[in-house]
Amino acid sequence: MKIVLTGSAGRIGHTIAVQLLVEGHQVTGIDLAGARIAHAHYHHVQCSFEQAGMLNDAVKGADVLLHIGAMMSWHPKDNAAMFHANVTATQRLLDAARAAGVKRFVFASSGEVYPEVRAQFQPVTEDHPRNPVSFYGLTKKLAEDLVLFYQQQGLETVILRFPHTQSIDELLDPESFFSGPRFFLDGKIRQMRSFGNDIVADKLQTVRDRLGGPAMIVQYGEDDNLPYQMHIADVRDTADGVILAMTHPRAANGIYNLGTDEPVAFEDMLPLMAQATELPLIDVQMPGKAVRFKTSNQKIKRELGYQPRFTFPDMIAQAARLTVNRNNTKESV
Repeated sequence: MKIVLTGSAGRIGHTIAVQLLVEGHQVTGIDLAGARIAHAHYHHVQCSFEQAGMLNDAVKGADVLLHIGAMMSWHPKDNAAMFHANVTATQRLLDAARAAGVKRFVFASSGEVYPEVRAQFQPVTEDHPRNPVSFYGLTKKLAEDLVLFYQQQGLETVILRFPHTQSIDELLDPESFFSGPRFFLDGKIRQMRSFGNDIVADKLQTVRDRLGGPAMIVQYGEDDNLPYQMHIADVRDTADGVILAMTHPRAANGIYNLGTDEPVAFEDMLPLMAQATELPLIDVQMPGKAVRFKTSNQKIKRELGYQPRFTFPDMIAQAARLTVNRNNTKESV
């Protein structure tokens, strides 16, 4: 098949593109960044979602359009740009797909549309009300509504609500956009500063000063004194789910939670991560209630046969080996 893939230079998009090429498909990647793949059956279009003409040309002749690219931010200053990147761009791509006669449009949405952190019931299933509280979640909800509207007009679509997704090469990286503020004290301090929450940042900085160095953290909610718990999927499993939704006949016009079987309990997994990084592990209290949720992936497993391959302990073990190999390479240079 000829497949158009947005966000092809990102973590998830790149993983999808590589797998599609292994399976023998022709892939046209669209991304603001340059190409990361050199392959006879891969064509890269470097452009923004604002360049409608280039988008239309890229989609011509495609069998499937996988719309994975998006902008993610929790800063109000980014709201206008995020609306254009996540909502306006989705409409442009839907128009291009319909005009080109694309057979299936697969859209990467997010659990932020519910949102899972304020779930009305658990486990969170696909029929949970959509009441986003972040602007990012709102853009995904609006984009979903666009996809459903075009579906009513005859375009075959699939909506996948992604979990938090990480790759093993970033999992133990304290500078990672995702791992940094989630697992590392320094990353959490930087995040709180960027959000303008200096009270929490100062409190955490005092902890760091007392320790005299970096550390990994198990986050607890101040209001309930419970540790954080959330789903974290391996990028390879998320890519598998996208490709399955692209090809499975029963996926047509469906909506699916794409994620892991069980959430990650931070109090159980952080000791393994701290052992791998050789950093001390401490508990920190964060304002409000703990982030704790469980999302159901039973529908996509039941209807499409989806099965995640990597548990979080698997990811930690592979990330640790990767880190050791990198350090050995640096020492030998």
